Amino acid sequence: MNREEKNEMIATIEEMLNNNSNFYLADISDLTAEQNSALRRLCYKREVSLKVVKNTLLKKAFEKNDTDFSELYSTLVGNTSIMQAEASNSAAKVIKEFRKKNPKPILKAAYLEEAMYIGDENLSALADLKSKEELIGDIITLLQSPAKTVVSSLQSGGSKLAGILAALEKNNN
Repeated sequence: MNREEKNEMIATIEEMLNNNSNFYLADISDLTAEQNSALRRLCYKREVSLKVVKNTLLKKAFEKNDTDFSELYSTLVGNTSIMQAEASNSAAKVIKEFRKKNPKPILKAAYLEEAMYIGDENLSALADLKSKEELIGDIITLLQSPAKTVVSSLQSGGSKLAGILAALEKNNN
């Protein structure tokens, strides 16, 4: 890889860091070609991008960024892949699902909305996080619940009132 190609790769990584508020660093070394293909297919199906990067180029992209990624430098050893998706928990779910049948990928680190998680022990917690869309859906459901209660009370009250009026009309006749 010549200097120009390296600079292009650093620029690509830097753009990814600037455009996304979450990414995962994982070790996918020692996967067979078949396992690697299966992981890539799963990532594609779940809309997670997976890119193997050189640690030195990733570190240079980190250094150029406005965010302080120095906590992640210690994880830049061995094989490193960047996994990224719109939903903050998608990559963790892919890793967890794939590891049911395979020993890897191993989570090295994750950066989610300005929080850093180092180590594979965080995988379950990260996979269980709700995405922004899921949280918005929960909030909408909570907000709709009181309104639905009021509407149903008004509707049932209306039918009771109609029944009472009908009974009074019968009694007056």
